Amino acid sequence: MTEQAPIVIVGTGLSGYSLAREMRKLDKDTPIVMVTADDGVSYSKPMLSTGFTKGKDADGLAQASTETMAEQLNIQLRTFATVTGIDPAAKALILGDERLAYSKLVLAWGADVIRLSLDGDGLEHVFSINDLMDYRAFRKALGGGKRVAIMGAGLIGCEFANDLRNGDYEVDVIAPSDAVMPGLLPRPAADAVQGELQNLGVRFHLETVVERVDQAEQGVTLTLANGDTLAADLVISAVGLRPRIELAKAAGIATGRGITVNRALETSVPDVYALGDCAEVDGHVLLYVLPLMACARALAKTLAGERTEVSYGTMPVMIKTPCCPTAVCPPPADAEGEWQVEQDGSDVKALFQAPDGQVLGFAVTGRFAMEKQALAKEVPPLHD
Repeated sequence: MTEQAPIVIVGTGLSGYSLAREMRKLDKDTPIVMVTADDGVSYSKPMLSTGFTKGKDADGLAQASTETMAEQLNIQLRTFATVTGIDPAAKALILGDERLAYSKLVLAWGADVIRLSLDGDGLEHVFSINDLMDYRAFRKALGGGKRVAIMGAGLIGCEFANDLRNGDYEVDVIAPSDAVMPGLLPRPAADAVQGELQNLGVRFHLETVVERVDQAEQGVTLTLANGDTLAADLVISAVGLRPRIELAKAAGIATGRGITVNRALETSVPDVYALGDCAEVDGHVLLYVLPLMACARALAKTLAGERTEVSYGTMPVMIKTPCCPTAVCPPPADAEGEWQVEQDGSDVKALFQAPDGQVLGFAVTGRFAMEKQALAKEVPPLHD
């Protein structure tokens, strides 16, 4: 009786809930079951790095309870349910001893944090913040502590550094790169962000890594590869994300860096789709909000009966470092060209220009950040 089986969405993060909302705009009645390993509370993941600035704890960042979401979206929510397998031949999701039949299955279960292998007896003081439950645990553990060390100087590390300083915490950032946000920002823009974070009081320890985290009388002592030691109450590990692909791979679904899907978000297996941080869409893994929302809108139409391929416009990434407002639209990895930079202190306007003069990407900081919308119109979209 597969025609009566529900559409099953795995994951209640921004991807899962955005898809459910878009589907309900088109189809009020088809049964939808959402399955999540956590509590299912609705929140916006990008807001996790704004809590101290806004004076909001985990409850303050929550947007709607599980019960509210179930009622609003006319869905059945299965919380604290761990998916242990997928049986595409039988069109069933496996939850331990239980099998949940589906008509269509959407994998929106996100990405796992990359965990570093560290020495020392203080590793329980190292936190990764990948969802609201992680954030709640971090805030609880921080308690009255005022010193936070951040491993990683990428987008998340820099956002948390700014946010914690706004909350009057001491912040040290440790990273192996020689600049912040390598691979995302050209050097002048990266240096502008780093300079303003330093002006705010963030201390950077670049071109080195944490080797040990040891218990100390108060908090922990971090030993760096360059021989330095740092004291902290807690450590945030923000060294990157890895799309969750293992269960899909085990079920015979094609994977690459993420779960491989085409522009209709279809996997290699009939009636199984993927979107969000776990998906590699037409060769791209884009861990940002704008592509996720575009995918949710397209997939909702497909699930409602009108097969729709996602089309991405130009999607600048907003970096939440209020001390140095920043937006970036990275050029394609294989693009030929060079950066043209206009700079006035921390105000940087960097345009990546092809040999024919076409702008293929940009990075803007400080007062130039307000030009992001105009510049986005000049850059060709990733997919038209």
